Amino acid sequence: MAVGATATKLHLPSAGGRRPSLLHLAAVAVLCTVSYLLGIWHHGGFTAAPAGGVASSVSIATTASVSCVSPTPTVLGGGVGASSSSAPLDFAAHHTAEAMEVASGQVHRTYEACPAKYSEYTPCEDVERSLRFPRDKLIYRERHCPTEGERLRCLVPAPKGYRNPFPWPASRDVAWFANVPHKELTVEKAVQNWIRVDGDKFRFPGGGTMFPHGADAYIDDIGKLIPLHDGSIRTALDTGCGVASWGAYLLSRDILAMSFAPRDSHEAQVQFALERGVPAMIGVLSSNRLTYPARAFDMAHCSRCLIPWQLYDGLYLTEVDRILRPGGYWILSGPPINWKKHWKGWQRTKEDLNSEQQAIEAVAKSLCWKKIKEDGDIAIWQKPTNHIHCKTSRKIIKSPPFCLDKNPDAAWYNKMEACITPLPEVSDIKEIAGGELKKWPERLTAVPPRIASGSIEGVTDEIFVEDTKLWKKRVGHYKSVISQFGQKGRYRNLLDMNARFGGFAAALVDDPVWVMNMVPTVGNSTTLGVIYERGLIGSYQDWCEGMSTYPRTYDLIHADSVFTLYKDSCEMENILLEMDRILRPEGTVIIRDDVDMLVKIKSISEGIRWNSQIVDHEDGPLVREKLLLVVKTYWTLGEEKQ
Repeated sequence: MAVGATATKLHLPSAGGRRPSLLHLAAVAVLCTVSYLLGIWHHGGFTAAPAGGVASSVSIATTASVSCVSPTPTVLGGGVGASSSSAPLDFAAHHTAEAMEVASGQVHRTYEACPAKYSEYTPCEDVERSLRFPRDKLIYRERHCPTEGERLRCLVPAPKGYRNPFPWPASRDVAWFANVPHKELTVEKAVQNWIRVDGDKFRFPGGGTMFPHGADAYIDDIGKLIPLHDGSIRTALDTGCGVASWGAYLLSRDILAMSFAPRDSHEAQVQFALERGVPAMIGVLSSNRLTYPARAFDMAHCSRCLIPWQLYDGLYLTEVDRILRPGGYWILSGPPINWKKHWKGWQRTKEDLNSEQQAIEAVAKSLCWKKIKEDGDIAIWQKPTNHIHCKTSRKIIKSPPFCLDKNPDAAWYNKMEACITPLPEVSDIKEIAGGELKKWPERLTAVPPRIASGSIEGVTDEIFVEDTKLWKKRVGHYKSVISQFGQKGRYRNLLDMNARFGGFAAALVDDPVWVMNMVPTVGNSTTLGVIYERGLIGSYQDWCEGMSTYPRTYDLIHADSVFTLYKDSCEMENILLEMDRILRPEGTVIIRDDVDMLVKIKSISEGIRWNSQIVDHEDGPLVREKLLLVVKTYWTLGEEKQ
């Protein structure tokens, strides 16, 4: 029976009516059979049964049809019967986010590979763009991000022959030459034992300008002067880090160093550090504050870093003072320390070196630091645990004054000042300003002093404890849906784009990985201080801009609600292209967000050579928040996509 343009109702005889004869029933059966066979013939015939003789599935293309026998009346609305077309039913969804974007003309593009010259592109430290800016104080080496019209809209390629880095801890000592094809450092620093070429590999002997016997021996010498082994020192900052051997060898002592150096004539030194599996960023002491909160590091270090500590009214040393925690240490080796022994080798006069050291000593004293020891090539100062005495001394020593800035943690394009960042008030000379930290590893899970004191608005001890438990659960879920997440050696360098309290990193503390915890500037950026109080490291970041790191830095990127956070700030494509730049080939991305947002992200990701899949929240399919799991495909310069 054909279905017309209006709803057709079939009324079956009621139970009380006259029973149909056998002839009537036979006629109805014949008509139904004939109608059925004609329909099949009209729409392409029968589908042959598969091998084996039994049809496991039959493909039948049909318009809406009405059952010949039904126990109750059936009504077909005009939505089905309105068309007499013979087109098959389309079971695809046409009102998903992707379909609606296509219908509205928002077709997402396929991004091409950038030219070969961009294989090491760093958008905010671009060498060509930097030449537009002043050289005074190395301002041209600071962050100078591209305007909207200067943005690259292409995929930064890996160099030809790129291979996955060696797993940790082997990566500390060896890297593939093809991944960072630069020999400049092997020539310039040959006598200092930084790095050497060995066939298709780089070897890192662990040497340095001021530690010819190796980083291990150098760190042991420091350990004789300050406590490196009792858990009281956990976070460190290495200024002008070279290839980060100091930070690399501190890891075996459970000390986590943030190493930084500018993108300068020492080609790719930070990139070498990252290939080794050591935390590092591009950075420079110039005019802007370092992108860390006040009271962040237990220890800061300069080994012949060539930073003019004595100049500009001690500006750079006052910045180190800002980011050192109360009681923290500053270590200096290299010029001018031990100048009486090295002045000829440094090709400088005794008078010049002596004058420089006296100037540094004077700045340190004006900051109320205490010189702990000068032993051989190493000198160490300690910041006071509070400012009771220091404030009293300002009556005599007028310079530098205490800063009037209300937010000492603000450090995103904020200018440095030649003033002392005041520590939180204390009531007793023996009290540690801001609260005493537990020793490592207890400090990882203990309630951080900033939270315990109520300094973080809206965050209680209970919220912090629950957050720690939540991220243990979430990371457990990640490992259940990404089988390689728990595989030793698969991942080393991890990035958390919206770290909050560092719960993601804390849940991975027993794995052979490190996590760079980024706190977005558009959200509650006050939590970065909490991350450091836990004994973790990180930085501020605006994800509308590029990150201060080289391409192919991270094995895994975690993005919790990042796209919802930035939905009104910048284009989603810009963030995804930056994620692709800093992700290694065959790297993994975990994006946690609302399902509608994930559907949009997934549609764009197909144009940047990512394979992706949406999976359920750890609490089940009924939760709107879900996960988008991504694998970046492997492709390199001059090779087809593989």
